[in-house]
Amino acid sequence: MLYLTLRHYEYACAIAAEGSLSAAAARLNVSQPALSNALDRIDTQLGYPLFIRKRGAALAVTPQGRRFVERAEALLARAASLETGQDAQPTTTRLTLGCFSDLAPFLLAPALQHLRQAYPQITVSHRAAAFEPLISALLDGSIDIAVTYDLGLDAGFTRTSLFHQRPVAVLSPDHHLARQPDISLRDLSQHPLILSDEGLSAQHMLGLFRRHGLQPVVAHRTPSLEIMRSLTAHGEGAGISYAAPFALHSYDGQPLVAIPIRDPDASEPVILARHGTGPGDPIIEGAMDILTEALKSQRP
Repeated sequence: MLYLTLRHYEYACAIAAEGSLSAAAARLNVSQPALSNALDRIDTQLGYPLFIRKRGAALAVTPQGRRFVERAEALLARAASLETGQDAQPTTTRLTLGCFSDLAPFLLAPALQHLRQAYPQITVSHRAAAFEPLISALLDGSIDIAVTYDLGLDAGFTRTSLFHQRPVAVLSPDHHLARQPDISLRDLSQHPLILSDEGLSAQHMLGLFRRHGLQPVVAHRTPSLEIMRSLTAHGEGAGISYAAPFALHSYDGQPLVAIPIRDPDASEPVILARHGTGPGDPIIEGAMDILTEALKSQRP
């Protein structure tokens, strides 16, 4: 039995287009209370909200709501084509993948390739950003899935674990720690550090040392990973990073070594995340399954 009518779908699409109940009610020529009651019924039937309603603010479409509205618009177009006898215009399905900035050089390109191979009919786009912008984009629905570190996401997100990423110490070949198979945080704390503000923040890196009661000296903070690597190659200190490019030379051609940091609590989980904990859109759920399998073998 169908519990939602085409009128309900029309209501949802109008609210999404107008951004408020009052504007949508005026457009549809219905009362605002009637529209609000209809929206409550839709949410109850679906089991998840289509919109985030805050007093004094425009309605925000949830990620699940955005997918619902896309499908509702396609359904209404097909219904109209039955009445007019004309074929409905095809709708474009889109999927937007987000990726944490220092993971993107390693994981974004293969992720996009796997998604485009699996969904040739879907327009797949991407956005690389730091943690906070990624989470905001998941919340407002401008991205559907994010590859990121699991750094304090609340219970409103669905997570799928990919792997744990260990940080590395980046050293010049003549550094006296450079010949060790691995290095502890305590070893590194005895030497001046060079930290990059790109990717995981310098504060996060320092927090690794504080958990062990260590207070390292920071010689340099750099705006990018490559500047950090260049200063390290020239003997300015020891770098530490979760991103470990395969090229063991700085931009100016100086040799480098990258040695794993062995402290178990220094590793960070890399995950796939989407907003919402209920049943997801089938395309998004399928994309997460595809990326889970593909990216586990692509770990940096």
